[in-house]
This record gives sequence, structure tokens and C-alpha cells, in this order.
Amino acid sequence: MKTFLFLAGFMLLINGCSYAVSRDLVAQSDKSITLQQIQADPARLAGTTVILGGEIIAIRVAKQGTLIEVLERPLDLWGKPKRTVQSGGRFLLLHSRALDTIVFTPGREITAAAQVKGTFEKGLTGEEIEHPLLVTRELKLWERERAADRPIWWDPLHDPHAQPRRE
Repeated sequence: MKTFLFLAGFMLLINGCSYAVSRDLVAQSDKSITLQQIQADPARLAGTTVILGGEIIAIRVAKQGTLIEVLERPLDLWGKPKRTVQSGGRFLLLHSRALDTIVFTPGREITAAAQVKGTFEKGLTGEEIEHPLLVTRELKLWERERAADRPIWWDPLHDPHAQPRRE
């Protein structure tokens, strides 16, 4: 019985610590390719599957699917974008289906397994800069950061019930 409980707990632990995208796509992707390499020569890397993530900047539903402009961030061990100022730049994701723009909002973190397609002449925010275009194979939208995840610092001299001073 103890062995069964140990194995059950161990399996739950492993499933809770899984990567952002499926194992098959992780195996098919080339993790050594960076966004800078894609920006330098997207034609050479066309068709290559990569895993990238970051923060959604803009989203637009179009006839061919949904275009998502993402500010790239480095990924942690589970494939979640790190909260850092480091960035390799911007890229565009093309998802074949229409995504809800209320759920996929600017500021949300996203990880995608996608194939390099080429470049797109104009970003969704109106800039005339070529961005790499990737076609999604799998998307992971991360939960919003809850207030409990951030440290809260209280001023020990603050009285929330005090009346404002009038001079």
C-alpha cells in the first residue's frame, strides 16, 4: 500500500512539472535556434520547428486565422517565459483558428511550438519593421500572475482609516 501511494504521488509530481508543449513537439523542435538566428535568415530556417515564448503585444483576427505579435523572452526549464527585461525582439505567430481576443490579451505570457514561415513586413502595432512569421503547431497561454505571487510590502506607519490632512 505504501508503495502504491508513493508511486501515485510521484506520478502526480511528474505530471505537474511537465513542459509547456507536448513531448512530441519538443522532440521535433530545434532548441538551439534563437530568435536572432531566425531574424538573420528566415528563408534558410523555413520549415524548422522551434519553441519560443514571451509576452503578447498585440493580437488581430484575420481571414487566415489569428496573428499574435509577441515580445520574445527567454524560457525557463518548463518552457514558461521568464520575467526579465532581456528580449531577442519581436515575432509574429499565425494560428490557424480564430482565438478569443479577450482571453489572449496584451500582457499575457505565451509559449508556442511553431514552424518558421518567413517574414511579415509590418507588425501589428504599425511599425514598418520586418518580423519573423511563425505558424503555430501548439500554443500554451500561461495564467495571469496573481497578487499572491508577488511580495506585498506594507508601510508600518500607514493607517488605512486615517482621514486626509487639511491645511
